[in-house]
Amino acid sequence: MPARKHRDALERHHRVFHKRRFVHPDPLEFLYDYDDPADREIVALIAASLAYGRVTQILVSVRRALERLGDSPARYVADTTPARMQADLAGFKHRWTTGEDLAALLCGARRTIRSHGSLGECLARKIAPGDETIVGALTGLVEKLSAFAPGSKVLADPARGSACKRLHLMLRWLVRRDDVDPGGWDDIPARLLVVPVDVHMHRIARTLGLTSRKAADGKTALEITRAFAAVSPDDPVRYDFSLTRLGLNPDVPTPEFIAQLNGQRAGR
Repeated sequence: MPARKHRDALERHHRVFHKRRFVHPDPLEFLYDYDDPADREIVALIAASLAYGRVTQILVSVRRALERLGDSPARYVADTTPARMQADLAGFKHRWTTGEDLAALLCGARRTIRSHGSLGECLARKIAPGDETIVGALTGLVEKLSAFAPGSKVLADPARGSACKRLHLMLRWLVRRDDVDPGGWDDIPARLLVVPVDVHMHRIARTLGLTSRKAADGKTALEITRAFAAVSPDDPVRYDFSLTRLGLNPDVPTPEFIAQLNGQRAGR
């Protein structure tokens, strides 16, 4: 697989840049404020759902949404009626996501948590023996969360072939546990995770020769994930954070990394 020939460069890049000091600006940073996994999964759901557009505006919107939920997002979801959620989130807007959309999502989370104990437990129960990725189980979780907002644009639908970048980003945050990803969903194996693919990651993967597909869709995400799994089968999204710093964080030198992959010195 193409990723294998880049193994050493990927590992070097990971060792240097897979560190918390390279997180900002990233909606992931909101999860660090919550020690309770019950709070963290709600924060992750909100932060990932709003993770589109300019990152500065994403951070502003996530902060404004969380401020309306009080000190414990999990307790808010458990104790607040759907009508109260709609009132509390009235007037909220992040691009095309409204307070009504967000309230419907939290209502879906409330019902799911009441039925399964947590969002993570719901997802874990939907993993079938022999599943090679989390996609099937994620489809089931999305159905639960979307119950109060059918057709909503807040959540992408894996069943429709979407790359579901924001949802897979949320799963990376909550399933993996290290200096960058805080974890919380310990019953879900990291080997099932799928690389969160957007235009940026798609461009990087094409540069690395991990895919030749032109669309950043679900099939492309799975192809890229299989390529990384050839290098890191137990953790195919291992390199996601460090690679997505390329071009996003000014302290991460994109030309030097690409030069390493090509076996050249930077600037040649």
